[in-house]
Amino acid sequence: MVKGKLGKYSRSVSIIGIGATPFCDTSEIPEYRGLTEGEFFGHAALMAMEDAGLEPRDVDYFYHGSANPKFFNNAATPNMQVAEWFGMRGKGSIHHSEACCSGYVGLEEAVMDVASGAHDIVLSGCVEMSCGLPVAGKPAHIRRPITTDEMIPDLEAIMDRAYTRALGGGHIGQDDWMDLYRQQYGLTDDQIDLVLNTMSYHGRRAAALNPLAMLRTPFEELAKEAGYDDPMEYLSSPFNPKTTMYLRVTGNAQSADGAACCIVCPTEMAHKFKQKPVEILGIGSSCLELMRPHNEMEITKEAARQAYEQTGLTPDDIDLLLVNDFVLASQLCAAEEVGYLPRGEGWKWVLEGRTAFDGDRPINPHGGRTSYGHAYGASGMADVYEAVLQLRGQAGLHQVKNNPKTAMLRGFGGGQNCRIPILRVLD
Repeated sequence: MVKGKLGKYSRSVSIIGIGATPFCDTSEIPEYRGLTEGEFFGHAALMAMEDAGLEPRDVDYFYHGSANPKFFNNAATPNMQVAEWFGMRGKGSIHHSEACCSGYVGLEEAVMDVASGAHDIVLSGCVEMSCGLPVAGKPAHIRRPITTDEMIPDLEAIMDRAYTRALGGGHIGQDDWMDLYRQQYGLTDDQIDLVLNTMSYHGRRAAALNPLAMLRTPFEELAKEAGYDDPMEYLSSPFNPKTTMYLRVTGNAQSADGAACCIVCPTEMAHKFKQKPVEILGIGSSCLELMRPHNEMEITKEAARQAYEQTGLTPDDIDLLLVNDFVLASQLCAAEEVGYLPRGEGWKWVLEGRTAFDGDRPINPHGGRTSYGHAYGASGMADVYEAVLQLRGQAGLHQVKNNPKTAMLRGFGGGQNCRIPILRVLD
């Protein structure tokens, strides 16, 4: 692998506004049924403007991201099709698509834009309506369920190119990293199962307290309905069957509809706005060719190296970690790769509850992809939203307990894209 080198930003950039819709299936919620991609994006964008105390006329430029706009929304250049919904007619914009890494790339693009001096106030957001499909020849608000016949060929083609062919094992290759971890540190299959189920359990505990999360029913309730007194017994039962060698149903992301946005500006201007600013200290970036084993591990390592080198920070400086865990094993493996958990020991910290939202080394306090939901391209920006809430101390019932000042986000998507931002709240 050729190592990358990051320079310092020409001017510091901070987040001054955030907004997010609930992650949900719009067809199941009457007040959201019939909303379009543009309306969802626009809602999150207007929330971010309100959060900052801005009007649409104050925003100079915007970035629009989604993982698969053609399949899920039958849209080309969707940035042009959403601008009307939040007062940005005639303003410059760009659409981008980097699979599940889109939200993190969107943050990076906005930061580089402002750091370069091109614009002062930039909005970046992502949206995905991944629980249904548009109906040919009908207005955008008319959608229908996705059939298995439609979903499997499309996703299998993506997964084959992006994950499985390169990595082997598992329906999207993610057993590869978990299996490597098991072999390196001598864990049994039962131990791996317990660790993954424990992460599922704590993710649901957090999501149950998060009003934006998709799956909020505590596992205690689901266990009781199934005839179990212990939720951990339920999670290892046939009610939660394995989908790969290691992963169970609750260890896979839940597809969702959703959108999230943030607004950035030069840090020197940031204190003029409503909220406490959150500075983007640096963003590590790495991509790797598909036909290479353990590519998620390798690019996570490289992007983390860049981020630490650029910022001068070490893992000891990180108070909070958010990880794209659309397959749950990534939460543990990536946390060790970036140094947030001790190598080979992180699984013990999971079992001790230390990585739960109310533990001393919290990971994914919003619930993670498996409970918060996964709106593909929008999920990375939802991580940014959550990190900023936590750093401001505004997360409510699922606020982490360690009074975080610095957060790291590990974004990953498409089998080859990785971005690692480090954020710090300003006094």
